[in-house]
Amino acid sequence: MKDGPAPGHRVVVTGIGAVSGWGWGADELWRGLAGGAAAIGVPARFDTRRHRTRLAAEVPPSPNGLAASVPGWRRLSRADRFAVAAAMEACRQAGLEGDDARGFDLGVFFGGSTAGMAECERFFHGLTERRRARISLLVSHPLNAPGDAVARLVGARGPVQSLSSACASGALAIGAALDALRDGDVAMAVAGGADSLCHLTFAGFNSLRIVDAEHCRPFRRQRQGLNLGEGAGVLVLETLEHARRRGARPLAELLGAGASCDAHHMTAPHPQGAGAALALRSALGDAGVAAGDVGFVNAHGTGTPQNDAAEWRAIEQVFGERARRIPVTATKGAVGHLLGSSGAIEAVATVQCLAAGAAHAAPGDGGADEDLGVDLVVGGARPLAPDCVAVSTSFGFGGANAVLVLRGWPR
Repeated sequence: MKDGPAPGHRVVVTGIGAVSGWGWGADELWRGLAGGAAAIGVPARFDTRRHRTRLAAEVPPSPNGLAASVPGWRRLSRADRFAVAAAMEACRQAGLEGDDARGFDLGVFFGGSTAGMAECERFFHGLTERRRARISLLVSHPLNAPGDAVARLVGARGPVQSLSSACASGALAIGAALDALRDGDVAMAVAGGADSLCHLTFAGFNSLRIVDAEHCRPFRRQRQGLNLGEGAGVLVLETLEHARRRGARPLAELLGAGASCDAHHMTAPHPQGAGAALALRSALGDAGVAAGDVGFVNAHGTGTPQNDAAEWRAIEQVFGERARRIPVTATKGAVGHLLGSSGAIEAVATVQCLAAGAAHAAPGDGGADEDLGVDLVVGGARPLAPDCVAVSTSFGFGGANAVLVLRGWPR
């Protein structure tokens, strides 16, 4: 566990991009989150009637003109397209247009878990049902495909890393980018994650019986499980010195990151949240932030009975009696669980909350489970201080844990 702030450069967020069930863009994501509803329904891309549950947060069709603006769009998988679209948006906001990005020492750090699995399923179906299949569908199968697609888009000349460690992948990728920037390996980084819905994950999570037949309800007493989602979240990160030299305006500061493993079970979290608590403490130590300074938590909050309870126990261990007074929200209640990219889109949502000075409400009626004591943000946004310190947590299968610490930039 890290026991003090890491040396090196301060790192800031200068651009964000997102694709979610709300649409193609970070503005669409924020409007959905601020509206307090959920982008969860019956997906149109494949038939869910044979499964225990039918709901997911499916990304709507891409906007007109997007395909024409991306070279090789037709050859990209759905996850690749999400990644590229979110990266383009983040780079535009950061002031990196076209070839402008190619002049910088730039790295790409990307997380995910499915990559081109949906396209591989189409290939297999064509092979078995019609005896015909396009071999090109398999090109996007490797887990590194979305990150590589982003690297080609932005002309990255620095390291390109793809991380896949279950639901912690996107947050781990952002943590890797933070380390590279602090160490001086790169001056800028495009970091995030992308995943798409596919039969494998939909059937797999249903077979585990951890999917809610209704809209997922993180931290509420009646919670029954998660809803799957798809999309991407991307941050443009750079050192503060670099941002100032080129006149970029920071949206937030990435103070620190921490990671750990439960080493407990293939799928179930440690019941007392031991590994999650370790990752939280590691992240706060890396950021040089005391637990008492945290003003907001964007929780992993899957909506499964075990995960939410274990996460709450971890929060209690780290924050003590103050845990019951820290505002907590759960982005998955609005956009579903984006698996390997969940930590990335939730980092984007956390930056948006800090920039807006308000923690978005978790969708649905009723307060939090009284047995947990979570101060769940419900019924409307909760105001945040301009320099609020926020924690975004990602706790995945196999006990993979990742935590990011961010601070609002003066507005």
